[in-house]
Amino acid sequence: MSGGPWTGDDRGHNDECHARWMASLNRSTGEPDYQDDWYDSQCGGCRFWVTLSGEVGRDYGACTSSLSPFDGRVRFEHDGCDCFAAREDASFG
Repeated sequence: MSGGPWTGDDRGHNDECHARWMASLNRSTGEPDYQDDWYDSQCGGCRFWVTLSGEVGRDYGACTSSLSPFDGRVRFEHDGCDCFAAREDASFG
């Protein structure tokens, strides 16, 4: 690898990814029809959430639930789906 930060720590690259990936949200907390109970079932609190490395991992991870339509895809930690499974320790992110 050449010099400079790892891709996951490159702020400019991360900002570009964030802008693209936000377009694929399943549930946006900014939408008027966002349901209150969804706050407790966001991706970052799911037992199938695997955090990405580097700074980008502060907001993004991969879904590993075979039941989810997002299995194997990078998701925003505050997104969610109907296949949410809470972590036993109730941690987030």
